[in-house]
Amino acid sequence: MAASKKVIESSNRLRYVRALERFHKSIISFLSSTAELTRESYDKKIDTALKTFQKVEPVDLYKGDLQDLENLIKKMVSYRNSETEIQEIKLDVLYSSNQLDKSKNARRYKKDKHSQSKYEDWE
Repeated sequence: MAASKKVIESSNRLRYVRALERFHKSIISFLSSTAELTRESYDKKIDTALKTFQKVEPVDLYKGDLQDLENLIKKMVSYRNSETEIQEIKLDVLYSSNQLDKSKNARRYKKDKHSQSKYEDWE
């Protein structure tokens, strides 16, 4: 029994999203933890991460966070061919990644003191 078209599309989408997240996490941890960061090591890391990333078929993404993540990865790859200094690349990529994480977390967490529904039962 073959899988339905919807299930196949869903699994392809999930596979692509996981590949995006894996690529992102790999480069961010490399930039954060490498003591002697050089342009050549960055280019090599991007190349190795791209090899596994390109094995996955791209899928259209409609969620804003995922589109932002995809754009960040495109930015990381575009730095591979640029003449920008490695420290500038590191600062820009880490800043963009942090902003992406902040936008994700802003919707997930809300301080209790800002939620009025908590105190409705007290009266």
